[in-house]
Amino acid sequence: MSITVNLYYTGENGAAKKFAEEMEASGIAAAIRAEEGNLKYRYFQPLDDPETILLIDSWANQEALDVHHASPMMADLAALRDKYDLHMKVERYVSDEAGAPAGDDKFIRE
Repeated sequence: MSITVNLYYTGENGAAKKFAEEMEASGIAAAIRAEEGNLKYRYFQPLDDPETILLIDSWANQEALDVHHASPMMADLAALRDKYDLHMKVERYVSDEAGAPAGDDKFIRE
């Protein structure tokens, strides 16, 4: 059962985008992607909200996420959030092990 966390970072004057760019440039994002159990760590920007950045962060299980949260790099990440004065909204999802129902196939183009 994988876990996906959507984190919406919101700031002012492009702060959220600058945060995401610094996460990538500093190597923190790459280090998180290299952690055991990380399945996805990607930033996106909603077209209708230039002051928000969405992070989609997926983990193989709760144990991998707990190890990540206990890692020293979380202090670096928190310092960057403070630097850019970001506020967060969090959504958490657990994977559907059965997958999409067969009836959904007609809506998916691969």
